[in-house]
Amino acid sequence: MANETPLTIVGNLTADPELRFTQSGTAIATFTVASTPRKYNSQTGQWDDGNPLFMRCTAWNKMAENVSESLTKGTRVIVTGNLRTDTWKDKNTGENRSAINLDTTDVAPSLRYATTRVTRNPQNNQGGGGYQQKQQRQQNQQNDPWGGQQSGNAWGSTADDQPPF
Repeated sequence: MANETPLTIVGNLTADPELRFTQSGTAIATFTVASTPRKYNSQTGQWDDGNPLFMRCTAWNKMAENVSESLTKGTRVIVTGNLRTDTWKDKNTGENRSAINLDTTDVAPSLRYATTRVTRNPQNNQGGGGYQQKQQRQQNQQNDPWGGQQSGNAWGSTADDQPPF
């Protein structure tokens, strides 16, 4: 969309993600990322902290469930998404209020100071980003009249051919 403001933030989770569900069953995870810029002070030989930024983030659907199951307070994360401004009227004062939120498109643990093991979730008949399970791929080939065994790849060579260099 043309009017979106993309943002990537790197920081630490201030608390465990909070997972809840809408009445229709849509998963929503909310969490806050704290990012504090640091500069090296050559006069003192120490690092000085700048003003921290606390960014409220929202993940939806399966990503919300994955975030909730995978990340905990203090985890260093890399979050990308689009900024959204929420506005409402304060119930006590009647004043208009607003807050900036990051609608996430990707959330990942930072591997700068940690390691992780990734486990792929089943897709449940949803678009799998080009990946299909072996059984599903074989079924599709059996049902495809043009999907017979090929003797080579797109360049006419077979898998056991040696490269020409």
